[in-house]
Amino acid sequence: MKKQYTLWIALLLLGSSSMAQKATFKAEVIDSKIDIGYGLAIGDVDGDGKEDILMADQKEIVWYRNPAGSNSSWVRHVIARNLTERDNVCIAARDIDGDGKVEVAVGAQWNPGETKDLKQSGAVFYLIPPDDRTQLWEPVRLHHEVTIHRMHWVQKSDGGYQLVVLPLHGEGNANGEGTPVQMISYDVPENRKGLWPYQLLDTKMHMTHNFHPLEVKNNFLGLVIGGKQGAQVFLNGAEGWAPSGTWMVSNYGVGEIRTGTLGNGQLMTATVEPMHGTSLVVYTKDKRTVLNDKMKQAHAIVCADFLGQGRDQIAVGWREPNDKKQMGVRLYVGTNSDGTQWQEYALDEKVDMACEDLRAADLDGDGDLDLVAAGRSTRNVIIYWNQRK
Repeated sequence: MKKQYTLWIALLLLGSSSMAQKATFKAEVIDSKIDIGYGLAIGDVDGDGKEDILMADQKEIVWYRNPAGSNSSWVRHVIARNLTERDNVCIAARDIDGDGKVEVAVGAQWNPGETKDLKQSGAVFYLIPPDDRTQLWEPVRLHHEVTIHRMHWVQKSDGGYQLVVLPLHGEGNANGEGTPVQMISYDVPENRKGLWPYQLLDTKMHMTHNFHPLEVKNNFLGLVIGGKQGAQVFLNGAEGWAPSGTWMVSNYGVGEIRTGTLGNGQLMTATVEPMHGTSLVVYTKDKRTVLNDKMKQAHAIVCADFLGQGRDQIAVGWREPNDKKQMGVRLYVGTNSDGTQWQEYALDEKVDMACEDLRAADLDGDGDLDLVAAGRSTRNVIIYWNQRK
């Protein structure tokens, strides 16, 4: 049986209006029996025009079919299972050929303590779907480095796509020191069952954790990578990927990183510091603002306009109880124009959520963004339905 909870949040709209707006987030548990829920992705898997939820669980890659417009529940389908001896760890899903259905890649053989043996650490697969996408997909093994950890499909300047994959460590790295992390970018071949050409980029960074495509109004600008040394911008030129020389964050270790907008053309960057850390931080121009420094094992950020304010709010999740026995997902709403003042709201005070990953998407087609969370020790997938309208 599906569980539902309701949270009412009274928010004051920014700007000239002094009218208070009531926003409702209704939490629905769509799966209460996952193993870990390492990574989430959103996209239309079956081509029905509805956004589905995909997940890299411990031993299975799964997707949940969107029942929007019907009375049925989210049905779980297995894409792949037991790809490697060890756990799956990440997933990327995006429609890269314009057929209305996502392509899926995954990372597996998660073994962060092994940085030397390629057979025992790291794996990357492209998954080829059958005609009936509810059945098992065919895995195609690609080149990999050790400790594969995060991945994205990114659009190039010519309109094509690459699969970009980021390991946690460099080969032979120990305690975050030694050989820098080698980012991998794969070109998509015409025969996707064949060899995938790839480029290795020496990031000059030690112990990275997550990265984010810089896209403004569907215009791809580059990538920002967060790790032990901070957060650095990389650009894709005629000769492939290269560091831009710009560090968004240079004096703090970064675990999670996402970019967003404050409106009026102003951009912001939100981070979790350090890796698996305690602090949610916002960077705007030359300002660094700490929104929360009481989290424990923070592991996910989303920047999106859930409230229709013309600027982004920030959702953050952490996966272990802090000193106040709190964990879960919090929403931060900006209360001034320069991004230095924010108000916190809890989305799940009555819901168990040890948040491992978060994604935003309009799942019911009402024009408002909803929030999807995967819980590690709570072993659940929850949709926080945005009831703003």
